Amino acid sequence: MTVDDRFAADYRDLRRDVQEGRSNEAVTGPVTDWTSDFSHLEPEYADGAIGVWDDLRQRCPIAHTDRFGGAWLPTRYEDVAAIAYDTDRFSSRAIIVSNFRPPVSLAPVGGAPPISSDPPFHHDARKLLLPAFTKTAVAKQEASTRAFCHSLIDAFQGRPVVDAAAEYAMHIPMRVIADMLGFPPEDGPQFQVFVADALESANQPPEERIERSAALFDYLLTQIRDHVASPRDDLTQHLIGAELYGSKLEPMHVAGTMALLLIAGIDTTWSAIGASLWHLASNPADRERLLAEPELLPTAMEEFLRAYAPVTMARLVKEDMHWQGVEMKADDWVLLPFPAANRDPEHVDRADEVVIDRQVNRHAAFGLGIHRCVGSHLARMELRVALEVWLERVPEFSLADPAGVVWSAGQIRGPRTLPLTIG
Repeated sequence: MTVDDRFAADYRDLRRDVQEGRSNEAVTGPVTDWTSDFSHLEPEYADGAIGVWDDLRQRCPIAHTDRFGGAWLPTRYEDVAAIAYDTDRFSSRAIIVSNFRPPVSLAPVGGAPPISSDPPFHHDARKLLLPAFTKTAVAKQEASTRAFCHSLIDAFQGRPVVDAAAEYAMHIPMRVIADMLGFPPEDGPQFQVFVADALESANQPPEERIERSAALFDYLLTQIRDHVASPRDDLTQHLIGAELYGSKLEPMHVAGTMALLLIAGIDTTWSAIGASLWHLASNPADRERLLAEPELLPTAMEEFLRAYAPVTMARLVKEDMHWQGVEMKADDWVLLPFPAANRDPEHVDRADEVVIDRQVNRHAAFGLGIHRCVGSHLARMELRVALEVWLERVPEFSLADPAGVVWSAGQIRGPRTLPLTIG
């Protein structure tokens, strides 16, 4: 099989396994009781997730819902960590909670390796990505990232109010990931649609989600075929040429990994940058201290990552079992809210405070266990550079309209609208 042959088929032919999955009817509307009817896709969760976690941690630390065909929500650090490390009883073959469960046969690879992969395949798939995300490799991206941040702020000239989420935070990871994958940077608006389709539309009918996923993979396969026709030095080309167990990667392995890098690489960092700017706009004392002590930024950055960790991942229960006092059924979803774990007072001193000079900070913003984020060095670089450039160019800023701040629903949480008064 030649490289060209691998990517000749249509996505819908390559992903026949979707016909073998299990669907259930979507349940939407206001939550009646967070302990027994939670939904991370409703507006009240997007707006008040921190309060929800605090309440559940005290009243019902492992909440349940019949929505999504059955799901669990642990909120204590020890429970989140235990599940994240337990690959024997919890599968990663799907990591976005929705009303569709892919078939068990999709394991151990999953649809977006390595994040969707179970051992032992996960280890080998992850190794393929490590060279692109070392500190040395990431450092090569810093100068262009810094220049791009400056160009975004140049566009604010003469304007008293800007949307720091939609006009700044969002674009930085879009450009970085596009450069790494060798995608046209002008395709940013498409990336935004792909992110929303993957992460914020989980209550759409399964057949609609499958079609939205097909649009993403049609785009990715077009980019792959373009790289096959015109090879260049980037991460897409690396995946096309990579081998595993003596053979080139399967086409859906290549495309699935690219989908992971595009979706997760954009939304997580976009959210972290936006949340950090939201905090500094809301807390002028912290903003002024960072301006006076710029050397404190790396420490403050880790605290922003702890307090406003954007990522919640999911697992699927492998078999019926009794776990920590609850009865989990095979194929139940389990959400792993790393942000809730980061705010557990049993794990973190002064957990509900943002302490920008916190010296000991064992946060889980990048996940726990074998799926800890492979791109953590890249995300930290983007966050640091984005904040350095912003504080240098826009030292004075505040919330223009606190009620106008909109947080995203779903498993990635961050400001989607962040109107700031600048200057």
